[in-house]
Amino acid sequence: MKILIVEDSRATLLIVSKFVERFGAQPICTEYGEQAITAFHREQPDMVLLDVVLPDIDGFAVARQMRALEKPGAWTPIIFLSGMTSDKDLEKGIAAGGDDYLYKPVSEAVLSAKIRAMQRIIQMRTSLVVLARELDTANQELKRLSASDGLTGIANRRFFDDHLAREWRRARRGSGEIALLMCDVDHFKAFNDTYGHQPGDDCLRQIAQNLSRSMERASDIAARYGGEEFAVILPDTPLAGARIVAEKIRMAVPNLNLAHSGSPYSRITLSIGVAALNPADCAGEPQILIEAADRALYRAKSAGRNTVCYHEPELEH
Repeated sequence: MKILIVEDSRATLLIVSKFVERFGAQPICTEYGEQAITAFHREQPDMVLLDVVLPDIDGFAVARQMRALEKPGAWTPIIFLSGMTSDKDLEKGIAAGGDDYLYKPVSEAVLSAKIRAMQRIIQMRTSLVVLARELDTANQELKRLSASDGLTGIANRRFFDDHLAREWRRARRGSGEIALLMCDVDHFKAFNDTYGHQPGDDCLRQIAQNLSRSMERASDIAARYGGEEFAVILPDTPLAGARIVAEKIRMAVPNLNLAHSGSPYSRITLSIGVAALNPADCAGEPQILIEAADRALYRAKSAGRNTVCYHEPELEH
């Protein structure tokens, strides 16, 4: 333990440093305020014993500068040494950043008691800081888990709904388009019936990982929409750009080489519906984008699956 002692009286400095040594701590001795500030920054002491009256600047100013040098979240106990005993001096010292007062002449027993008391406070504070960090880590993990699908590890339906709503509002303010891909695993029920639920789960996990790898921007989000259906949100993306992403995803899935005897393609494939809308041009909420992509997905499945279809309003009237 290092204790910085700031005292302009050499006799008092010697006495207090001996008390500190007998306590089992390492004294760092200075006689001037500016020296003390430099030593505080350099040595990072565990505690400061600070005289109020110094040759250059007073102890109150030194305390304020020491507090300004502390790193965020750090705290070093500062105990003032003073011959002044008025309540106003005590109040001024606490206001300057001090934590306690020790009146001169210094008693070794009182000094030792105050150091032990400050040590206990330091230990309790350290325990609280550690606990707070552990709690923050746990909360972050809980937040991550609440946003993730338990089976595939990508975003879940709740996160999808929240993210789409945020991007819809942002796009409405910026007058940009937002694209949505609705993806359905072709003939998945037949796959489960033929190969079992464990291979079915493995199939969904591989497709989810493939979707995640296809996201090229931090704002692009792939989510499990439900069952064997996935969704991809592409902010600031017109229909032409969304079509490119959709085709890239569709062509990558057969390359996973997941055999499927119940499919005419003999492998797992995806059907994808794509829609892109400008929220500023729409009176409704994000649901209209979901419905548009769903209608495009329905056409993709009706067209024989393993294909991409696009939202075309003229075909829906």
